[in-house]
Amino acid sequence: MQSRPRVQLRLEIREIACEIEEGVWTVTPLGRAAPVSSRSLWHPPRARGDHPRVLHPTFTTRAMDLSKVRNIGISAHIDSGKTTLTERVLFYTGRIHKIEEVKGKSGVGATMDSMELERERGITIQSAATAVQWGEFDINIIDTPGHVDFTIEVERALSVLDGAVLVLCSVSGVQSQSITVDRQMRRYNVPRVAFINKMDRAGADAFKVTNQLRDKLHHNAVMVTYPIGAEDRFEGVVDLLHRRAIYFEGDNGEIIRYGEVPPELAEGVEEYRMKLVEALGDFDEGIMEKFIGGEEVSGEEMVPAIRKGTLSLDLTPVFCGSAYKNKAVQVLLDGVCAYLPAPDEVVNKAYDLDNGETVVELESTDEKPLVCLAFKLEDGKYGQLTYTRIYQGKVSRGDTLYNVSRNNKKVKLGRLVRMHADKMSDIDSASAGDIVAMFGIDCSSGDTFTDGKLNYSMQSMFVPDPVISYSIEVKDKTNSANFSKALNRFSREDPTFRVHRDEESAETIISGMGELHLDIYIERMRREYKVETKVGEPRVAFRETITKAVGYNYTHKKQTGGSGQYARVAGEMRPIDPETEGDKRYRFVDKITGGIIPREFIPSCDNGFKESMGRGVLIEAPVTGVEMELNDGQWHAVDSSDMAFKICARAAFKEAMNKAGPVIMEPIMKVQVQGPEEFQGGMQTTLIRRRGTIIGSEAYRGTSTIDSHVPLSAMFGYSTELRSATQGKAEFSMEFSHYDKVPAQIQEELIKKHKEDKKG
Repeated sequence: MQSRPRVQLRLEIREIACEIEEGVWTVTPLGRAAPVSSRSLWHPPRARGDHPRVLHPTFTTRAMDLSKVRNIGISAHIDSGKTTLTERVLFYTGRIHKIEEVKGKSGVGATMDSMELERERGITIQSAATAVQWGEFDINIIDTPGHVDFTIEVERALSVLDGAVLVLCSVSGVQSQSITVDRQMRRYNVPRVAFINKMDRAGADAFKVTNQLRDKLHHNAVMVTYPIGAEDRFEGVVDLLHRRAIYFEGDNGEIIRYGEVPPELAEGVEEYRMKLVEALGDFDEGIMEKFIGGEEVSGEEMVPAIRKGTLSLDLTPVFCGSAYKNKAVQVLLDGVCAYLPAPDEVVNKAYDLDNGETVVELESTDEKPLVCLAFKLEDGKYGQLTYTRIYQGKVSRGDTLYNVSRNNKKVKLGRLVRMHADKMSDIDSASAGDIVAMFGIDCSSGDTFTDGKLNYSMQSMFVPDPVISYSIEVKDKTNSANFSKALNRFSREDPTFRVHRDEESAETIISGMGELHLDIYIERMRREYKVETKVGEPRVAFRETITKAVGYNYTHKKQTGGSGQYARVAGEMRPIDPETEGDKRYRFVDKITGGIIPREFIPSCDNGFKESMGRGVLIEAPVTGVEMELNDGQWHAVDSSDMAFKICARAAFKEAMNKAGPVIMEPIMKVQVQGPEEFQGGMQTTLIRRRGTIIGSEAYRGTSTIDSHVPLSAMFGYSTELRSATQGKAEFSMEFSHYDKVPAQIQEELIKKHKEDKKG
């Protein structure tokens, strides 16, 4: 029998799917759903059918229609179930044909957790990309880590994505890392939908979590699905737009059945539907008029209003379900397609380097010159893999690219691939709005590439400063080459992983976002490079700052025969208020008039001050929160130079800082502890004992949640103490919050220890 063309096969599948969805029984195929426009939230079934059927279409590659493309990330607090959710998405879209659990008995692990360490520990360490098809839509998905130590993975994913799914636990609700993730989404203006997961767990409460979205994250959160039961009685959801119950049947929830709203839920469904309609009145005048007039608003009318509010970041649609129990994931996929933006609906900006870094808007079209961004690097078995977001233009295998971030260095694109976790498929080209990976490109994370027709640079992502350091050395000196190779690779891949050599101690120092962050890299050295290391005690990343304003007036004068060095700088050193300016580290104020100091020497003064910020006067920690005003000075026609003014500025900075009330700052962590209510007192005691300040607590259904601020230096070994105090029933999470002054006694101890270390 002659095989039919693929296009004809796809048409046949669509026809069958549409026929099935005429009834109450509606099918979501294991491989592909019917077009979302015909089976989604806003199109209810019209007649009762007989029996459900399941289709198994093939995953195919097709020409990309930008309006049907979604680039999304899935982000959450650790242990909220986002990797499990991603696994179900892959299954329902036909990307995989067997569901594996994050911590399953098979030992295989989730598909997106491809690293051996991820599968062993049951956590996501690296963000992973994949591409799926849902109905008429192509969805690029990045699954990100939940642990705060790997927050850079979330940061760089959100910097290139158009939309996101914020996953929340139905029991724990909005947690510390949820707040961080939300802040990251706001930083990059990423529209999001919320998914309240784990509705099958004891204590599940979707309404409580929705209120937390409003109260803690200040979202205009509205439920678009209503839970049918909770905990072990969770059966499905009600589509509030069309007042229909949706149930998920079959071995893996692949069969969708529509039904009437259970009578006992009718009142609650109407209440929350009215809340939804009222909220949508802000985005659609017609809906507002109908709401005021008491008229019925149809589901079809509500969809564009929800979409409008979501894209403007003024509305957050809330879905609920249970990924682990295979319930309501398909409904979420419909919501992603319906409410999150296409690439051409997002404004992406770049800097025109040929025009004074003027901000320009990019267009998501193939006809424009190429602009793309390398946002993530991986060293794979075939060489460096560079994950790339194409913002404008088209890229093809064999093209010559220009690295704008490396003085327009020319590179040849040898191989272009589409990723699915650790697997890949070769493609010939990729278009604007796509996320792909390139081989054979020597670059760093954050580099911008063009086709040479434009000199544009994309905005770099936010990179937080490390808060903890280890000294590290290789046990066997014969492995030094592999040791260096590993450090170079990891620092290129991860901007939050820093390496430097301490000049005084001659030690190699690695710095990162937490103990787990550094421990993972040490373990990867052992496994991937066969390098055994000796690691020193953890070191907290202290900083120094000043507490009062002081004037300075310093003259640098050196005569060594011939031309000498002469410079004088004067002005004021002032602290920057962290309450109003946040974590602003340094600011230079130029108040020089009348040519007291020639203009060509002013940058040298600025550079001298800046260089001095690297080492304070108490424990030689980096300095933060200092404003340097330059308002007077003197120069010599023969002996003054850039170097003379730079040296003078450095000396002036040190002299002024000694007079400006220098203090040591330490990183303060936001620590959240959850455990049985009976251990609340014990949990608080463990935090207070470690210099913690309780900032809030709540008890709900027998579970106590305590929020606190605790110095990082006091948190080492806390997990053991917490387990002991709560019989192993409590858990905690922490993330960096801010820097604060250390107590006077501890400051004295730190200065004394620093002096002893220098003598030793």
